[in-house]
Amino acid sequence: MRILITNDDGINAPGLQVLNEIAHEVAGPDGEVWTVAPAFEQSGVGHCISYTHPTMIAQLGKRRFAAEGSPADCVIAGLYDVLDGTPPDLVLSGVNRGNNAAENTLYSGTIGAAMEAALQGVKSIALSQFYGPDNKDLEDPFEAATMHGAATVKALLNDSLWDDENYKLFYNVNFPPVRGADVKGMAATTQGFRLNTRFRAEAQTSPTGRKFLWVRGGPQHEPTAPGTDAAANLDGYISITPMRADLTDYEMVATLEDLLP
Repeated sequence: MRILITNDDGINAPGLQVLNEIAHEVAGPDGEVWTVAPAFEQSGVGHCISYTHPTMIAQLGKRRFAAEGSPADCVIAGLYDVLDGTPPDLVLSGVNRGNNAAENTLYSGTIGAAMEAALQGVKSIALSQFYGPDNKDLEDPFEAATMHGAATVKALLNDSLWDDENYKLFYNVNFPPVRGADVKGMAATTQGFRLNTRFRAEAQTSPTGRKFLWVRGGPQHEPTAPGTDAAANLDGYISITPMRADLTDYEMVATLEDLLP
């Protein structure tokens, strides 16, 4: 199996090393793992692509490349340049430092990379490690992902879990904020919503008197509805959420037709 890996935390992020180990275990001794990751952190860029300017790419080692672009750029670079138009069997994105559950999904570059791979017709999975008081101070805060990542990916490689729709399925996986030994299992979930969490801007004045705005996130341990991703994570489960890039609200189409003149 040939696997392309990327992330949004950058080429030197510890989560990418965790993903590299997961990918090698999944690919097997005869497989290949290729890395194309952002040269610098790209958290929060979503599905952004560098459409109006070129992306510099550099080889750092065997099958290891850094691109000065977004995670989606890295997938495109991997597919059309590094792998020379021969697609991999699987694209893995992550392991993100922090959860990409609930509303975080919409901002995530980790998700953006998996989405781009799906749009390119390649199976893809995004993986993120939820942080919390039970794991953030561990010697390996990615312990849950390290211990359970390969098994989770292998479980999702079942042929019946993929399709040939125009907007292909991809999967959003979040590992719970617990020790690896405390993970309760895997759960199929929907995308949740934290009612009391919003991104916001906070003003700060620099020493030179200039005003800057910092974007801040809200509480990450707010409960979401039962059966959703963050709720499963906070209960100790690995959440697995099937997704598509199609944003249409199909239930609303008929209502809209009835209301339009």
